[in-house]
Amino acid sequence: MKITDLLSRETLIMELEGSTKAGVIDELAEKLDKAGCLEDKKTFKEAIWARESQGSTGIGDGIAIPHAKTGAVKKPAICFGRSTSGIEYDSLDGKPARLFFMIAAPDEADEAHLETLSRLSVLLMNEDFRKRLLQAASEEEILKTVRNQEVTENQGTGPKEASQSETLLLAVTACPTGIAHTYMAADALKAKAEELGVSIKVETNGSTGIKNRLTAEEIGRATAIIVAADKQVEMDRFHGKRVIQASVADGIHKAEALITKALKQDAPVYQSGRKTPETAGTHQRSSFGIYKHLMNGVSNMLPFVVGGGIFIALAFAFGGIEAKGPIAELFMKIGGSEGAFHFLVPILAGFIASSIADRPGFAPGVVGGFLSANAGAGFLGGLIAGFLAGYMVILLKKVFSTLPDSLEGIKPVLLYPVFGILITGVLMVTVINTPVVALNEWLTQWLNGMTGANAVILGLILGGMMAVDMGGPINKAAFTFGIAAIETGNLAPHAAVMAGGMVPPLSIALATTFFKSRFTDAERKSGLTNYVMGASFITEGAIPFAAADPLRVLTSCIIGSAVAGAVTMMFGITLPAPHGGVFVIPLVNRPIMYILAILTGSVISAVCLGLWKKKVNKS
Repeated sequence: MKITDLLSRETLIMELEGSTKAGVIDELAEKLDKAGCLEDKKTFKEAIWARESQGSTGIGDGIAIPHAKTGAVKKPAICFGRSTSGIEYDSLDGKPARLFFMIAAPDEADEAHLETLSRLSVLLMNEDFRKRLLQAASEEEILKTVRNQEVTENQGTGPKEASQSETLLLAVTACPTGIAHTYMAADALKAKAEELGVSIKVETNGSTGIKNRLTAEEIGRATAIIVAADKQVEMDRFHGKRVIQASVADGIHKAEALITKALKQDAPVYQSGRKTPETAGTHQRSSFGIYKHLMNGVSNMLPFVVGGGIFIALAFAFGGIEAKGPIAELFMKIGGSEGAFHFLVPILAGFIASSIADRPGFAPGVVGGFLSANAGAGFLGGLIAGFLAGYMVILLKKVFSTLPDSLEGIKPVLLYPVFGILITGVLMVTVINTPVVALNEWLTQWLNGMTGANAVILGLILGGMMAVDMGGPINKAAFTFGIAAIETGNLAPHAAVMAGGMVPPLSIALATTFFKSRFTDAERKSGLTNYVMGASFITEGAIPFAAADPLRVLTSCIIGSAVAGAVTMMFGITLPAPHGGVFVIPLVNRPIMYILAILTGSVISAVCLGLWKKKVNKS
C-alpha cells in the first residue's frame, strides 16, 4: 500500500488558519472528519491529546506528526497541513513547526495500513523532501512529491550487513503508540550508521508488533546495544552487554552521538533488569526510576477504579446510600469489593513489580498485593508489596545467574514465580502487614479527626494537585489518595479531589464563553466540549488549552481547583462514589454546597484566565 492511498486532496490543507497547537489539531481533525475518515471527532481528538501528553509529537526540523490509534477512526488516513510562517508546537528543538501530518489509525487497522502510516515518518527524515513540500504550489504537487519520494526510498540500499568479523551495533526503538517516532528513530540510526560505514541492525517495537527482532546470536556478537525507547521493552536478553538507554527523541536527533558512544563502548554493562550506579544518567532517573515504577502501577490500576467507580455510583443511584434492591446489589457486586475494586491493590502491586523486574515480577507482586489487601494494609501495603516483589525478583535473577545454562528455560516458569511468591508472601504476612495495618488505623483516625483549618489545607492541596498536570502523575497521586481514604471509611478527601478535577475543563468552558476575545474561533468551539468533560470529571479536557498556553492556563486552573477543594473540605462534604462527576452529586451529603464549591472554583479560574490572557489578533 502506498502513502498516497491514505493521503488525498480531501485531506490536504495548503495553508493552515490556526495559529496555535490546539487550533492546528482542531483544524486537521475537522478536515479528516469532513473527508469521512472519523467515526467520532471528539473522541479522536481526545486520543490525539492523550498522545501529546506523553510527549510532544513536534519532532523538530519544522515537522509535527500528531497521531492516534483509536476506535474513533473509520478508516486509516493521513491529513497534511502546512503553515508558511510556522506555529509554536512545543517541538523538541524549540522551533516552530511548518509541516503537519496528522495520522489516524483505527483500532482494527491491518498491518499493511500501519506500516504505510509508519513509512511516512521515515520519509520526513529527508531534508530535501521537506523543502519540496514547503515549496509545492498545489495539492497535486504535494501528492506527486510524496509519491516520488516513496519510490526513491524504496530503491535505497539501506545499511550494510555485518560479516562475522566486523563490528556490529544493535538498537531497539519504541514509542508509546508505535506509529511514528519508533520508525523515525530507527531510520535515523540506520541512516547515520550507513553514513559512518557502521553495520547496525534495528528492532522496532511498533503498533504492528516487534519487527526485525534481534536474535540471541546477534546480541552475543554485538559491540554495544542502543535502546531508544519511551516505553518498556524486553531488556533481560541484554544481560552482560554494553547498553545505552536513551529516549526515542534522542534516537531521532542524536543518532550520531549514540552510535559514537556505542562504538567506544562508553556504556555500562546491563545487569538483567537491575540498574547499576553507572546507568543513573539524567534520562534514566526520570524515565526508569522508582517514580516510573509507581506510575506504572497507578496507571494500570485506574481503569479498575474508574470502571468499578461508575458501577458503585449506579448502585447508589438505584438503591440509595445503602445500595439496596436487586439492581443496586448487582451493580455493587460488579464494581465493589467483590468485583472491580477487589483487584485495585493486587493490580497496583503487580504492575509496580513488573515495571521493576519485567514479567517475572508480576505474579509475586499480585500475590503480595492480595495478601496486603486481605490483611487490611490497603494501598500503602500494596505499594510496599509491589516494590518488595520487584526488587526481590531482581535479587533472584542475580542469585540464579550462577546456575548452568541448561536451566535457563525453567527460571521464568518455575524458579522466579515460586521463590518470588514465597519470599514476598512470607515477608508480607510475618513482617510488613501488621505495622502497616496499624499505620492505616492511625491515618484513619487522623483523617476522621481533621477539622477546621487542617481540613481546609488538605482540601486546598488535593484540589490544586488535580490541576497541576491534568491526568498526569501528580493528578493520579491525589486521585489515588482519595480512593485510599474512601477505603478507610473517610469520604471527605475524595470529594475535594473530584471537585478539583472538575474545575479545569469547566473553567475553560466558561472562559471561552464569556471572554471570547481571548480565544480563536477553533478554541471557542473546542471550549464548548469542556462543559461535558468537566461535568463528567474528565480533567484531560483542559489539556489542549494548557499545552497552547501553559503558564496562564495551568496557574489559573490550579488556583480555582485549590479553592474548590478547600471549600469542599470547609463545608464537610463527603462523597461515597470514586468517580462520576455531576452524576454522583446526589450521593454527597450536601449536594447544593458541593455544586457551589465546584462553581466557585470554576468561576475563579475562568476570571483569572479571561483577565490574564491577551486578546487574539484577528488581523
